[in-house]
Amino acid sequence: MDADWLCFDPNPSKPAYRLPPGSVDAHCHVFGPGDVFPYAPERKYTPCDAGKDRLFALRDLLGFERNVIVQATCHGADNRAMVDALVASEGRARGVATVRPDVSGDELAELHEAGVRGVRFNFVRRLVDPKPDAYYESIVERIAVLGWHVVVYFEAQDLAERWAFFTSLPTTVVVDHMGRPDVRKPVDGPEFGLFLRLMDEHPQFWAKVSGAERLSVSGPPGYDDVLPFHRRVVETFPERVLFGTDWPHPNLKDHMPDDGGLVDYVPRIATTGELRQKLLVDNPTRLYWGDHR
Repeated sequence: MDADWLCFDPNPSKPAYRLPPGSVDAHCHVFGPGDVFPYAPERKYTPCDAGKDRLFALRDLLGFERNVIVQATCHGADNRAMVDALVASEGRARGVATVRPDVSGDELAELHEAGVRGVRFNFVRRLVDPKPDAYYESIVERIAVLGWHVVVYFEAQDLAERWAFFTSLPTTVVVDHMGRPDVRKPVDGPEFGLFLRLMDEHPQFWAKVSGAERLSVSGPPGYDDVLPFHRRVVETFPERVLFGTDWPHPNLKDHMPDDGGLVDYVPRIATTGELRQKLLVDNPTRLYWGDHR
């Protein structure tokens, strides 16, 4: 593991908030273990090992029933660790893969059978070297026929540059961590306003109200500076929001969150039972366990 990055909390608390039946942790990862599933040679970081057994134990502790496991850049386009976790989940997990344009039809079919329902495109330059638009478009052509969606990860200052490409995508598009807004800026300001406009004008877009520990300047336990951003998105787009822990929280240097505390944050951003039901159960179930080709 990179020396200046933190490993996940080995003893998270049991949350005080009891999740509704059928709740889904819609953004989490598995890393390695590296001696079984090696990390990609081209990676820009090396995480601590965080395999499927740890993830499933956390799922049960926190009270989730299912997971959506997102392929992270440290494994590149080698999806074996994620697929291994999907198979072991016995239907209780779905996946978001990373693939290249030369992925074969047989490989896509195998990923779909394992439970993959989307692909992730990462545009955060400190983590990856983004490719030309045509690279991603060639992948979308392959996965759209499977009924998969696209997950995009970017930072707020890059949204304007990517706007034309993002809005041209023919699939559902899920935005990781609300496009990483700068929470030192006003929730009603132009930067976050552009993201809200994206969601408002393009109903194929969904948002993950996740990553409080990444976005916050004020920090735990309350993440009070992130709260108005998350709450605004949940209340404005209740049918198109997802929540995830982001376990095991790669690339963090300042503090490692208590995952139980992140679950206790949920009622603060989704302030009614109806909003929490949609955020935690109805929306992820529809997107990941609904009918697919």
